[in-house]
Amino acid sequence: MDELLLGLDIGTSSSKAVLASVDGTVVATMERPHGVSLPRPGWVEHDAEAIWWADLQALLSGFEKKDLASVKGLCVSGIGPCLLPLGPKGEPLRPAILYGVDTRAVAEADKLTARYGAEALLTSGGSPLTSQALGPKLLWLRRNEPEVWNRTRRFVMASSFAVLRLTGEYVLDHHSASQCNPLYDLNSSRWRADWATDIVPGLELPRLLWPGEAAGTLSAEAAYDTGLPPATPVAAGTIDAWAEAFGSGVVAEGDTMLAYGTTMFIVHVAPRGLPDPHLWLTAGVAPGSRTVAAGMATSGALTSWLRTIAGDVPYERLLVEAEDVPPGADGLVVLPYFAGERTPLFDPNARGAMLGLTLRHGRGHVYRALLEATAFGVRHNLEAIKQAGGNPNRLVAVGGGTRGGLWSQIVSDVTDRDQDIPAHTIGASYGDAHLAGTAAGLVLLDASWGGVEGTVRPNGAARSLYDRLYEVYRQLYPATRELAHELAALQLAGGEAAGAASAGLTIPEREATGLRDGQLTPPRGQLAGLPGMVQANPFVS
Repeated sequence: MDELLLGLDIGTSSSKAVLASVDGTVVATMERPHGVSLPRPGWVEHDAEAIWWADLQALLSGFEKKDLASVKGLCVSGIGPCLLPLGPKGEPLRPAILYGVDTRAVAEADKLTARYGAEALLTSGGSPLTSQALGPKLLWLRRNEPEVWNRTRRFVMASSFAVLRLTGEYVLDHHSASQCNPLYDLNSSRWRADWATDIVPGLELPRLLWPGEAAGTLSAEAAYDTGLPPATPVAAGTIDAWAEAFGSGVVAEGDTMLAYGTTMFIVHVAPRGLPDPHLWLTAGVAPGSRTVAAGMATSGALTSWLRTIAGDVPYERLLVEAEDVPPGADGLVVLPYFAGERTPLFDPNARGAMLGLTLRHGRGHVYRALLEATAFGVRHNLEAIKQAGGNPNRLVAVGGGTRGGLWSQIVSDVTDRDQDIPAHTIGASYGDAHLAGTAAGLVLLDASWGGVEGTVRPNGAARSLYDRLYEVYRQLYPATRELAHELAALQLAGGEAAGAASAGLTIPEREATGLRDGQLTPPRGQLAGLPGMVQANPFVS
């Protein structure tokens, strides 16, 4: 058997694994679903033993033994930034607190912002403190669970927990560390010792590596548990959205991933420009690189919502109806802020709106207008990235939303941009396999894997119409903002009781939160209670 590379990704709603050869050829894949725990409104957690470690072992048990014996390198990515406190013997002390979908540390974020100053935090860490940042969650643990904090010696995320179990090495990659605001200084690529001492005194901070660097080798005990060869090199790994971008060929300055799913997520490989309060600036995958991230709070979730209220009409029928509607949906414009909005607004109290409805508009018009609304949101974010000093000159589209063709075509038409479709759309685990090869010294970090399967090109005939409708879209939010906030306050007051009643349930996170794996936070205030269940959509992932 040829030399093989193993990539594993621990997501919010499932974990995936891929075996690939050193030239990027996919040999085998595995997937294992799981859920999350929602013990209280605004809390989203994983049991690290029952999900992170158990999934890793279960995925590996599905591969043929001869293939596992041929593995020459391993890399694990995962959701993040997450907080799993570890005790003196490396044991988990409580369930892991997940990334920005867990909003328990809002007060701590406000406290730290007041203490250090918003400008200083932005200059040092590249991003404002939101529920995505890990520093406020560590402070929350210290303030609210002192019995746990007093036993805490280390902290890990999904990927670094796996590395610790596999190698015994306590490390964290620079990208994940850059989402530990305000503990990491983006300018020096080091932990910020002064703020760390103030916020988390006595906590041992992990050794920093870049995602493709070898953290160590597989221990004899881990080899026995996994069936992998002892001393196999293990990469540091990273957060899964960035592993997916890397695996999709988003590596050069200007490359930009559009991840079509329940929400829309954007990762742009950026020059070393200034941070912007409307976006997230982080360390990248390649040593010394930076990325700008952006994300919408809804996208594919909108079509799931429409299907549900339309009586569970098949998506294929809705798609046909939308294709029969001309560009612009006969003058119907939608604000897609059905769950507030993330970048570039950071407004959890924004709300959806439809403008231009008439009696002649039908279901197909609404479906198309929802797709066009997400495309307007993409254009808004791309413009924000450019205003911040980025140059998103190559777009790469990934995710289930690229299937079917209409959605990605509308985005190209609205933005007037080509979108490359990668040959492999497996997700983060494919990028992990590449990073495993780099850590093992078998694959160059800048090696080209997978290639491009096709390109979606804009239809110039619709450009002038979409330009006019985009102006309407941009004016609609400020024109309705105060009214939307008033309605949001009424909704929040009515939703507190429902949220409290739903606490303690465990359901698939994708339905519970409406977020893609690894994506950055909804703005503060979202997920105060349990959102409604979302029907499975074959065109999102």
